[in-house]
Parts: sequence; C-alpha cells; structure tokens
Amino acid sequence: MDVIDLKVVDAVARHGSMNKAAVELNTVQSNVSSRIRSLEDELGVSLFQRSAKGVQITPAGRRVLPYAARLAKLLSDASAAARDDGKPTGVLEIGTLETTLALRLPLLIARFAKAWPEVRPVVRTGTTSSLIQDVVDCKLEGAFVAGPVSHPELQADTVFNEELVLVTSRAVRTLEGVAAISHLKTVVFRVGCSYRQRLDGLLASLGMVAPEPLEFGSIDAIIACVSAGVGITLLPRGVVAHAWQEGLVAVHEIPPAFAQVETVFVRRLDGHFSSALATFLDSVHTEGQARGSNIRQLA
Repeated sequence: MDVIDLKVVDAVARHGSMNKAAVELNTVQSNVSSRIRSLEDELGVSLFQRSAKGVQITPAGRRVLPYAARLAKLLSDASAAARDDGKPTGVLEIGTLETTLALRLPLLIARFAKAWPEVRPVVRTGTTSSLIQDVVDCKLEGAFVAGPVSHPELQADTVFNEELVLVTSRAVRTLEGVAAISHLKTVVFRVGCSYRQRLDGLLASLGMVAPEPLEFGSIDAIIACVSAGVGITLLPRGVVAHAWQEGLVAVHEIPPAFAQVETVFVRRLDGHFSSALATFLDSVHTEGQARGSNIRQLA
C-alpha cells in the first residue's frame, strides 16, 4: 500500500464510481479498477462491493478511509509548513458550536479578518461530537467545542467559560415549576450536543425522566419554540440575553454542576500549527481575558 493507493480509495469512496474517481485523478477507469483490485489482493480483503449501479465501500474500506484523510493532511501540512514564514496567510478552516458562533465569534472573526486580510476564515458549525470527529479526521484545522475533552490524538485548550441556564416560557416561574409541566418536551440540537446531555442530567436530578426531544438546527428556532411554550432548553446565558430582556422567555439559574461549562479549542497533536491559526488563537485568548469568563451582566 502506498500514497497513491490511499488517494484512489478515497476518490472511489467519495464518488461511488470508478469512472468518476478516474476523472478526478486524471487517469482512466481501467487504471483505477486495477489499482483497487491489486490493493485488495495485497490486503486480502474487499474494499468495495461492485454492482451495476456503481461501487459501495465495505466495512474494511471504511476502516482504511481515515488513514487516507490523515495522509492527505500530512502532505498538505508538509507543503504548508515549507511555505509558512510566520505571516498568516491562506485558508483557515475551523469548526464551532452554534452557541459559540452566536455569542463569541462574530467580532473576533471580523477583527481578525481586518487585521490579516490574506487569511480567508471558513467556519463550519456542528455538535461537540461531530466537530471532534471532523478534527480527528483532518476535515477541520480545529474546532470550538464543549469541554472537557480527552482524546489521545487531540490537544484541547480552554478558551471561554460559559454559564448555562434553563430557558422556559414566561409561564414557568421557578425551576421546581418545570416538574409541573404536563407533556414536557425538550427543545434541543441534534444528537451529539453536550448541552442536550446536560439538560437530560438536570431533569434526572429533579426526579424527572427526560422526554422525547424536539430537534432543531438553529438557536433562533429553539428560542422561538420555547417562547411559544412548546418546551424547555438549556443554553448559555449570553445567548438568551436578548430574548430574556424582550420578555420572550424566562431564565432559571441551575446548580453549578450543570451550569458551568468550558468551551475548548481542539486540534490534532500531529497537525501543522499554522501561523494563521496561531495568530487567531492569540486573539481569541486576548479577547477572552478582556471580557472575562462571567457573562452574567449581559442578562
């Protein structure tokens, strides 16, 4: 197995077609098919299932794919390291939680982009679990996720501290009043969101069984549903500050064990730490120190 083999496996897996992979690799289909067959013979396993409709990757092939991504990242890092003379340039692709994007990043990114116009920031959102996996798989240079994070392939640095609050409709006056809600629903992000897990734990501490959740993809949609009395949610205090000030929702303090959460930035230990990322993280830490970790005053 060599670098070209892994590139071919990756291309075929992405396209589900030998022919389309050949076009991307600037070769002919017979070369791609021959390369895959030779690799399968060498490994003694089938990497793809062939059919009239194309090819489908096998479990063995899926186990190989992460190494293709890592090798591609290593080659990219080597090239980037050779060109990186300390001045931030190029694409900076990072991930973030929806809440961190809404609360912390807009001004940071705007100021960074103005200070370093030769860097093009690309920001993608997701849940803590999906973002961590994207960093591990070398799809992102790093990501802001909810901590703590312990992973053998990642470095995790705390950048912000947030206070989570229980958010309900204005009809709910106290935390204890949540237990009296009939047909209670939680309004949350999709599976993999750490705040969702904390909400389930909080309800359990109140002697309640976590109900079937309603999943939404945006903060605005979640807050609107809670305001309408559809259900309850758990979010950073600063994220719901405006809705609380407008009288749209009620905010309830919760025990520190559930309220205090770190936002950490994770990146691969073996990845190239680019000048663009280093400079961006410096600005993040500076901003975090200037603002402090307590955002209670926003509410």
